[in-house]
Amino acid sequence: MREDKSKLLRSLTIDRSTDKVERPKRRWLPISAAVAACVVVAFAAFAAFELRRQDPPKETLSQAAPQPASQPQGPQQAATNGKAAGSLAASGYVVARRKATVAAEITGKVVEVFTDEGRTVTEGQVVARLDSVLAERDYELARSRVETADAAVAAITADLEDATRIMSRVQTLSQKNFATEADLTKAQARVGVLSAQLRQAQSQLETAKIDAKRSASLLDKHQIRAPFAGVVIDRSAQPGEMISPMSVGGFTRTGICTIVDMDSIEIEVDVNEAFIGRVTPGGAVNAVLDAYPDWTIPASVIAIVPTANREKATVKVRIRFDKRDPRILPDMAVKVNFLREAKANGAADASAAN
Repeated sequence: MREDKSKLLRSLTIDRSTDKVERPKRRWLPISAAVAACVVVAFAAFAAFELRRQDPPKETLSQAAPQPASQPQGPQQAATNGKAAGSLAASGYVVARRKATVAAEITGKVVEVFTDEGRTVTEGQVVARLDSVLAERDYELARSRVETADAAVAAITADLEDATRIMSRVQTLSQKNFATEADLTKAQARVGVLSAQLRQAQSQLETAKIDAKRSASLLDKHQIRAPFAGVVIDRSAQPGEMISPMSVGGFTRTGICTIVDMDSIEIEVDVNEAFIGRVTPGGAVNAVLDAYPDWTIPASVIAIVPTANREKATVKVRIRFDKRDPRILPDMAVKVNFLREAKANGAADASAAN
């Protein structure tokens, strides 16, 4: 009886060790389930976002698809695409083929300057004058020598004519035995002497004339003239300054002004030698000045200079402007596009479309 009661009492006791182990497990089960649910929801949302990003809506695709059929590209648009794909770009500067610093051929003092920056001059126009007092005196002296030599020639010519008449008369008298042989010889000798003096005087006259021309030319060099028609872009000399054809130091200048022939303006660009095969003489070019970025100037290739720059690996190309414009000035920076291939592609596309 006692044993049965003991068993019954033991069966009613609570096992504390088992409860401690199971109780934490039951507490973490809801938390784990909630975390798993959040992970599943996040993954599903990310997958839906990726699908929407990769697959555009059908409505957008249906609107974009008919556009190529309803708006076909015309020849002009094809030519534009060809231009963008086939053009060759280069940069350079506007230069003048005829540009000269006008200087004197002699050393002298500037008396007057008849031009200024921005003025137009014609060929042969006097742009400055040097002090010519001594040159004028030399020219007057040379002319006086010419007149003296000319007078000497006239005097000797008169004596020679008289001596020739006397010799003729003596010859006639000698034939009639009214004059001796000595008189005839004397007359002939005088004619010969005067003939020699006449040749000498004529030679001196020619020398005097040459000297006079030289003095006149030297006097004319005091008038400094423009070698060609153009525009003065720089005036360097002032009245009172000394000028010389060569630099001798000090304050001596070598030039009066700089003249540019605006009709000789062109473009010089350096093209990479790897692409020079795409440039041909006469090819069409579009030029854009840095000063006027919205102004496209039609031009064409003049020539390819037949030499390469070893240091820069470039070849110089000369380009002419199809139309002259006063806004185009020397030494302006310019960018060009060679359009030969672009125009050929555009023409081919246009003929195919027709």
